[in-house]
Amino acid sequence: MIRILNTLSVGLLWMAINSTAGIMYDLAFIHDHVRTVNILFYIWFVISLAAYLWYVFRLWRKPIKFDEY
Repeated sequence: MIRILNTLSVGLLWMAINSTAGIMYDLAFIHDHVRTVNILFYIWFVISLAAYLWYVFRLWRKPIKFDEY
């Protein structure tokens, strides 16, 4: 249960940060030309997605020990 909650909570936090930065602060949309902040946003997006996936794979790679609880 802890793994599921950790995966969901970190995933929702990641989505909230990136959707806030991308949609509300207009960093994900390219209007007339590509700005530096658009490039930085997409670099951040890819790096943070890789970090989140690394965390999830590392979390779920450990075997589940049912007799601990």
